[in-house]
This record gives sequence, structure tokens and C-alpha cells, in this order.
Amino acid sequence: MRVDAVKKQLEAYGLLDRYIEFPTSSATVELAAQAAGCEPGRIAKTLSFKTNSGPIVIVVMGTARIDNRKFKDCFKEKARFPQGDEVVELIGHPIGGVCPFAVNEGVRIYLDVSLKAFDPVYPAAGAPNNAVCLSLEELERATGGTWIDVCKTVV
Repeated sequence: MRVDAVKKQLEAYGLLDRYIEFPTSSATVELAAQAAGCEPGRIAKTLSFKTNSGPIVIVVMGTARIDNRKFKDCFKEKARFPQGDEVVELIGHPIGGVCPFAVNEGVRIYLDVSLKAFDPVYPAAGAPNNAVCLSLEELERATGGTWIDVCKTVV
């Protein structure tokens, strides 16, 4: 796990004080919401994809789902998820700890507009028992992420 690299990135942006380590698992949206004491939508879930031009991650609102049509319109290809150990190999983080910080070189980072329903949000921080509490502006600044719209509207 690359928690130290995540902490180093957060520290570089003056955000290390936002890092939280939980005594329980936060590997799913539901578990993360319980651990953080917030509603599931406030969890900033990071999804991994394989694209023809390389791996990407998209950070979305915890209860959002990828809209396949919007994804295809945005990236000009179907959404393809990496499987099992392929996630660590492509992105640099394990399933349950995938986050938009300290990813492998060449991984492009996107932020879905669904996140704008909540501020602050809680993305994972590289392990299945941690998170970081960030405003949307801080998340954008610390990740260099590009805003896109590829999720289904969640009611």
C-alpha cells in the first residue's frame, strides 16, 4: 500500500491534517460512511478504468453510478473496469483503497460533477481503513483532476 506516498502528496498541499485513519474498514461506501459518520453520498468513491489511452480514475459521489452512454460520449469507448490485482498494477492502490492520490505515473484523474452535491467529501487515502476530508476545491487542487459528467443522476 502507498499510504506514505498519499500522505506525502497531502502534505505537499498543506492537507495532511485532513487525513483520517479508522479503526474499522472503510473499503466500501457504506463502511466508509459509517466510519466517517456521514451520509454515503459524501464519500468520494474512486473508480478505476482501462481505456485505449491508458488507465484512468474517476472520483464520483458515493451513491452515483457510471452512465455508460455518458462515459462513451466522453471517452469515445466503452467503460472497462480492471479486475483484481490488475487494479494495483494499473492504478497503484488496492481494491478498497483506490484513491486519486499517489497514483501510478500516467494515470489520468477525473472528478465527476456528481461530487458537487456535497462539500466537503471523503475520498479514500490508499488503504481500506482511511480517508481524507477535503473541500471540492482542495480535492481538485491536490489531484489536478479534470471535471467531467459521466454519472447517472442520483435522486
